[in-house]
Amino acid sequence: MGGDDRVQRVVARSLPVRSPGVGVADAHLRAQAAHGACERRGTGQARPLRRWRRRGPGVRENRVAVRGIELAYFEWGPRVGPTVLMLHATGFHARCWDGVIRELTNSVHVVAVDQRGHGRSAKAPPYGWNEFGADAAALVEALDLVDVIGVGHSMGGHATVQAAGAHADRFRALLLVDPVILDPAAYTRRGMFPAAEEHPVSRRRNRWTSAEEMFERFKDRHPFRVWIPEILMDYCRFGIVPDGDGFVLGCPPHVEAAIYTGSAGRDIRETVAKVSKPVVVLRARVAPSEARRVSRHRRDAPDAGAMDFARSPTWPGLAAAFPNGRDVYHPELTHFMPMQAPDLVARYIRELAVAESKCKLMIH
Repeated sequence: MGGDDRVQRVVARSLPVRSPGVGVADAHLRAQAAHGACERRGTGQARPLRRWRRRGPGVRENRVAVRGIELAYFEWGPRVGPTVLMLHATGFHARCWDGVIRELTNSVHVVAVDQRGHGRSAKAPPYGWNEFGADAAALVEALDLVDVIGVGHSMGGHATVQAAGAHADRFRALLLVDPVILDPAAYTRRGMFPAAEEHPVSRRRNRWTSAEEMFERFKDRHPFRVWIPEILMDYCRFGIVPDGDGFVLGCPPHVEAAIYTGSAGRDIRETVAKVSKPVVVLRARVAPSEARRVSRHRRDAPDAGAMDFARSPTWPGLAAAFPNGRDVYHPELTHFMPMQAPDLVARYIRELAVAESKCKLMIH
């Protein structure tokens, strides 16, 4: 990255955080996530989930200027040891990671980013998928992050790989949570919706009176009904911004639609082949019977039926394409793993941190 891509300033301020609670849904989904997971290495049997001490308050909201735009990001924990860099999915925001972060110990340094067009970050185009990767790479350099464990969900996984490819020396490992990195053949096909205005997502409801209204509308609908309620409230509370006497989505519908229409134009296999650090790929799947049930409820999905948001978009051969990749298959979970099983995602983050630390001790 050149000098113009470097940070101009970072402005931090304290942000109050409500104390996390543990509901019935947490316990149910925690038990659910313990079944059915298998890894393509070793015995293939799922290891039991480990409980980590839940994180308390202490989040800080920041701004950083990179590549001519301002990005918002949120930071937890002291800046010592590895940094966990979290990149969210299309249409989401940084605080969708709160459920996972609450499962990490207070000693872990976490940076979660509102990517361009989302949350409290600038809504500046273009919205090509290469832009999100370049933004993430510039942010890593601007904040001088090192020893990074990159964690990306969905589109955020795609951006995480790009950032790691640009700064191999700054990353120690990657956790890709059902990333939108498609089967290579998919990149040769023309998209269903060539223009953003033709995509059903562009017609999403954009205006709300409150986060509570948004929560009540979504809580019993696909795909939100499988989320832990506390995380759905995080999605609603931090996913809208004030506008006049109400609120609008932090990721405007036309922006979200533009991102989706560009998803088939960024094949990153060359970058994947160059990322030599340990990479864990978590993949979800829905059974055929579940897929049929989902199709009957598509009108409730955020895009009003264009895509099945429950089914994994991840290329099954992705982990094998990395020099040091590991495929972990969770057929009992949907694409929204961080919202269904945050402690499962946190477990893999901790395992990467511990494993890499042990390797470094052995080397030194």
